[in-house]
Amino acid sequence: MVNHPGEPHDASIAGRLNWLRAGVLGANDGIVSTAGLVVGVAGATTATGPVLTAGVAGLVAGAVSMALGEYVSVSSQRDTEKALLDKERRELAEFPDQELDELAALYEGKGLSPGTARQVAVELTAKDAFAAHADAELHLTPDDLTSPWQAAAASAVAFTAGSLLPLLAILVPPAGVRVVVTFAVVVAALAGTGYLSARLGGAHPARAVLRLVCGGALAMAVTFGVGALVGTAAGL
Repeated sequence: MVNHPGEPHDASIAGRLNWLRAGVLGANDGIVSTAGLVVGVAGATTATGPVLTAGVAGLVAGAVSMALGEYVSVSSQRDTEKALLDKERRELAEFPDQELDELAALYEGKGLSPGTARQVAVELTAKDAFAAHADAELHLTPDDLTSPWQAAAASAVAFTAGSLLPLLAILVPPAGVRVVVTFAVVVAALAGTGYLSARLGGAHPARAVLRLVCGGALAMAVTFGVGALVGTAAGL
């Protein structure tokens, strides 16, 4: 079979692309949520202190929340995968002949002739029966399960990196133009990450960019409007 250029047929390459894609999505979350927060506060007051406080608090809270959510999610997934692998290991020890027949049937179901499927199953079983069944039945690699700690750290780092952009964009410029500058920076960043995530996922870049830019712009417009109304009502 001829591999098309750039197509991630290698499992490790596909895994790295998935991590990169998840990182881009985490950064997008950080950009949009922090931008909405700081723009909303900036709509209520021109003082730098409240904007900085809200931005930093949102960054920390968001990073912790993302990391915790990712840890819990991946831990649950890993527990399920380990339980399935343990079950497969027991079945191989107790019913080796039936498991060999099952493996041959799986390869036959993928298009191999009965004789070839049987030969493949026998050879793979002789080499590493557990790995062969984990791959064919469960689509898992026993020694390469996702680490919850790595997933949590990656999620927190990605969110933090994304959050720093709108936070710096609203703190550095003068108060009179900070919202405009932040809006422009965030829209540009979302366009870039939208394009990158679409390319990584093989989707149409224009649609992904349009969705992210429109969503981010709407979020900032709404939070700025709410902040301005609250600020006026509170006499800020």
